[in-house]
Amino acid sequence: MIERYTRPEMGRIWSLENKFEIWKRIEILACEALAEIGIVPPHDLAVIREKAAFDVARIEEIERTTNHDVIAFLTNMAEHIDAGLGPEDPKPSRWVHYGMTSSDLGDTALCVQMTQAQDIIIEDVRRLGRICKRRALEFRDTVCVGRTHGIHAEPMLFGQKWASWAWMLKRAESRLIATRQYSCAWGAISGAVGSYSNIDPFVESYVCEKLGLAPDPCSTQVIARDRHAHVLAVLATVAATAEAIATEVRALQKTDTIEVEEPFAEGQKGSSAMPHKRNPITAERVCGLARVVKANAQVGFDNVALWHERDISHSSAERVVLVDSFIALDYLLDKLAWILDGLRVYPDNMRANLEKTRGLIYSSRVLLALVDAGMKREDAYAIVQRNAMRVWDDIQHARSGPSFREMLESDTDCVLSPDQLDAIFDPRAFLKRAGVIFERLEALEF
Repeated sequence: MIERYTRPEMGRIWSLENKFEIWKRIEILACEALAEIGIVPPHDLAVIREKAAFDVARIEEIERTTNHDVIAFLTNMAEHIDAGLGPEDPKPSRWVHYGMTSSDLGDTALCVQMTQAQDIIIEDVRRLGRICKRRALEFRDTVCVGRTHGIHAEPMLFGQKWASWAWMLKRAESRLIATRQYSCAWGAISGAVGSYSNIDPFVESYVCEKLGLAPDPCSTQVIARDRHAHVLAVLATVAATAEAIATEVRALQKTDTIEVEEPFAEGQKGSSAMPHKRNPITAERVCGLARVVKANAQVGFDNVALWHERDISHSSAERVVLVDSFIALDYLLDKLAWILDGLRVYPDNMRANLEKTRGLIYSSRVLLALVDAGMKREDAYAIVQRNAMRVWDDIQHARSGPSFREMLESDTDCVLSPDQLDAIFDPRAFLKRAGVIFERLEALEF
């Protein structure tokens, strides 16, 4: 279901056409390397370069008999290379796959695909980071209430949320770049058990250099799957970051909060039964797909342990989880960018929410002011808490009653003057040092 929604470039990377095109390139490059060391005659190399081709339908037809995808591909490519030759003519196709094993071709090509896909994910994350940085600066002066455990805590700046997301995405970018180099960009042309028994290591070096890969220093027919597990783990971490952002959007869109709202297009319907609904369905979709990407990482970990030098228990599983993880992550990051770029923000509701607890959000400043006045912290805490709990009890039972400040003013144990209380009960008083957050953010680049 995901594939039909994904942007074409990511879907193309994981198509059979692209995989076979990479296979063809690897085989031609290997023949070029073999020609350089005197194994493949120049004429045969010229024919291979000119005539090497494949047909997906024909490969699938052959595979129904061979039950082996690489052999089916090589058979089809030989049909193209040797086309027009007589039965007795030397066949240039005999040099294709010379000294190689299936994993040399498949694993190296898979790493090329992963680097191609990783480049798209990196740009997805950079795009999201730029959006978050821009909107953080847009809301650097917008005051809202901060929440811990879901409960109103202290005033903060709405731009802080965006700044936090931007830094999360910068970390994601760094992890993706590192993973591309250390876990994606590897190749192996080392033969049946990785000992170069029938192929010169020069071929591996030549092919990898042309593909932008590094030779695996010690493959064992396969490139070790701890690399792939790392890739999947980092994709899962990026998905978790996206989920965290989308979850905050969903929480802030609740009717009881309604400080933000994901875009709602003209003509869109929110519910089949309740026409008033405007649900955060896209943010929920981001969260749902993130669960898929996170779950796929476990398969990557399970694929690390293979029997001896190689088995293929990993192969069937990774054909699902690598493709699905890259496609799903590309899709959900694109949707998250759409949400954040067009997110509707309601500062008036933020101001109203600041007042919902009748001044309780200033309790920490009252506590510190009493301590500054010479009171023991334990005594100050008791004064603040008993007055706060009376206000909270009224709020819980939807009763009208005095505000937190009014309670303090009537408490003879509270030694703070009206002027001091004026200074305390000012949301901006919490934010006099918050500028450093945005100074740091301004230096952030994506």
